[in-house]
Amino acid sequence: MRHAIIRSFDVLVWLMAALLAIGGLVAGGMAMGQGQGLAGLMIIVGGILYAIIFAGMLFLVVGIYENTKRTAEAVERMGGR
Repeated sequence: MRHAIIRSFDVLVWLMAALLAIGGLVAGGMAMGQGQGLAGLMIIVGGILYAIIFAGMLFLVVGIYENTKRTAEAVERMGGR
């Protein structure tokens, strides 16, 4: 059950990162459409960078979980010898 929750969290992180990036692109495109070219470009770059940082931090949490699980399994194998 725990693994299913972690896997669904992984999918949720990908979904949220994609939505954040798309939101940045849409908001930047809207700003560019109103004649704010440089501001629109900055919104696009900022939105994509925010999505990357957001997803990276949450994937770090998932990675810590995976490493902890592998370490616990290795310690159990070593203890059985």
